Amino acid sequence: MKTIDLPDQSDNQQSWPMLRAMVGIGIVCALLIVGVFQITAAPILHNQVKLLDKAVVSIFPKAASKRAYIETSTGDLQQQGAGQTFEAPVYAVLDAQQQLLGFAIKAQGMGYQDTIRLLYGYALEDEAIIGVKILASRETPGLGDRISKDKDFLKNFVRLSVALSADKRQIVNPIESVKAGSKTQAWQIDSISGATISSRAVADILAASSSFWIPKLAQHQRQRDE
Repeated sequence: MKTIDLPDQSDNQQSWPMLRAMVGIGIVCALLIVGVFQITAAPILHNQVKLLDKAVVSIFPKAASKRAYIETSTGDLQQQGAGQTFEAPVYAVLDAQQQLLGFAIKAQGMGYQDTIRLLYGYALEDEAIIGVKILASRETPGLGDRISKDKDFLKNFVRLSVALSADKRQIVNPIESVKAGSKTQAWQIDSISGATISSRAVADILAASSSFWIPKLAQHQRQRDE
């Protein structure tokens, strides 16, 4: 007759304390992670807001305040509520007299090493990008990181054309990157020799973001003025 081996009850009794200990350790670790997140979340957000404010002022020196806007599910722009400032993609930048100076727009895209995050300023009346500030980048030191400090490269953004069509629905000449020193048009960006991929990445980020946001902002402002 074939015998059947039954589980040894003593083995189950021995494994239960170990399992209970493992579950307890898991719960303690989860609580520690949540606690650390709650402790660090506020300082991180505070530093992010300070970085953003500093970037806005570097582009709009006369900036006194800003209003955050988000896109609704219907594609319209809506002013964002308090407490969610950093998450907004677009900011109306105002001077001390509450006059509109322009818009600060966040954008990001893939660089040579990792994601490049930046903020750029859009002057509505000039139909031009008037400044770019790199918020985060892991591009190669001494090469790709020149996108944030190369003076000749940054000159591209003193008045980079993003002129709109008559109906304000699209940019006439989308931003494009060209070989260093070969820029001939107001919508072109001279790339950086030795950092071509990183500088072209900035151009691509701006091209994609401006094509989406600038017509939307122009139409939004037109509706407010009517």
